[in-house]
Amino acid sequence: MSILIKNGHVIYGATLEVIKADVYIENNEISKVGKNLNIGADCVIDAKGKVVSPGFINSHTHSPMALLRGLADDLPLMEWLQKYVWPMERKLKPNHIYWGALLGALEMVKSGTTTFVDMYFHMKEVAKAVEKAGIRAYLSYGMVDLGDEEKRNAEIRETLKLLKFIENLDSPRIEFLFGPHAPYTCSPELLGWVREKADESGKRITIHISETRDEVKQIKEKYGKTPVEFLDEIGFLKGDVIAAHGVWLTDKEVKILAERGATIVHNPGSNMKLASGVMPLKKLLNAGINVTLGTDGVASNNNLDMVEEMKLAALLHKIHNLDPTVADARTIFKMATQNGAKALGLNAGVIKEGALADVVIFDFNTPHLRPIVNVISHIVYSANGNDVEATIVNGKIVMLDREVLAIEEEKVLDKVQKIVDELR
Repeated sequence: MSILIKNGHVIYGATLEVIKADVYIENNEISKVGKNLNIGADCVIDAKGKVVSPGFINSHTHSPMALLRGLADDLPLMEWLQKYVWPMERKLKPNHIYWGALLGALEMVKSGTTTFVDMYFHMKEVAKAVEKAGIRAYLSYGMVDLGDEEKRNAEIRETLKLLKFIENLDSPRIEFLFGPHAPYTCSPELLGWVREKADESGKRITIHISETRDEVKQIKEKYGKTPVEFLDEIGFLKGDVIAAHGVWLTDKEVKILAERGATIVHNPGSNMKLASGVMPLKKLLNAGINVTLGTDGVASNNNLDMVEEMKLAALLHKIHNLDPTVADARTIFKMATQNGAKALGLNAGVIKEGALADVVIFDFNTPHLRPIVNVISHIVYSANGNDVEATIVNGKIVMLDREVLAIEEEKVLDKVQKIVDELR
């Protein structure tokens, strides 16, 4: 399939230069970017008054938790988990997970996310939902053994089943990651197994690290070290690790993460809502660490809107540091695009010739995005996901004129409502 996007303001290249140009997509790649391209295409989109942007990469979420939106708000993390989230999750069946993931994928497609990193359970159902929706995803089964050998062996079996399932899918849009939940829920033995298998397979790892002060306290009491120090001691940390949160990091831990080349995923909405704390973004960036952006799950955000997440990130660190120059719009935009692609080894996150055609179009023909004077600023500070008019993933149009093509939106909404009504 070929697509020609005409007359748009294009966010071009790694430098985020905004140019008035056309974008020609052939098969799954961006083939040409230039003015007045006179090329025949299967589909022509007029982007006059609109902005052609790289799609956003949600580097950390739990998509089926869309079912849990609004389940419990305004509570500390452990109370939220133990009294509300975990009891509800125990009721979830594979079919529920499929529809929850489909709702999450629908929300992400409609708000400009083209790729997401997921950790949950019944992940085969999530893979099926991803395949249906046309979005790109990196999927992991959330492993928890709590030091129990029998449980550890069961988690390993489940992980290997998912790996085989995804390999058999042979989809260009669906990839596998290892997903040990966190140092406080996974034994050194399980973490060691993950490290060994990741090295053997070349697959990446996603994990939660230092989300709360209590988590750090637990690890210190158990191992006599901070979470990052502990993971480094057992040889876990390498450049293939994508670690979510990183809120309570010491200067020593920042140095270790930089030396090992690990990625940290910032989740400002979730961290603020659960009052977990503020990650030391300035220190991480100054150390040269690859910092990406994620929404976390809907139950703690309460949406999957990466455009909104960019604004939250930018404003949070300005007030936290009492410095308006921190977390500038361009830095945050790169976290949501280029940095996410770097973490995944994905040739995306940028509009240039040869990159994967993961592209979104913002409609700037609206009062809150005019005048068009600073496109990156407008997207970070003025826009929201509802301003995304079209979403293209792997060279295929998955949303056009706000209509998602592969999913019957009304059917998904009705089905999810019925599921939740029954569960509650």
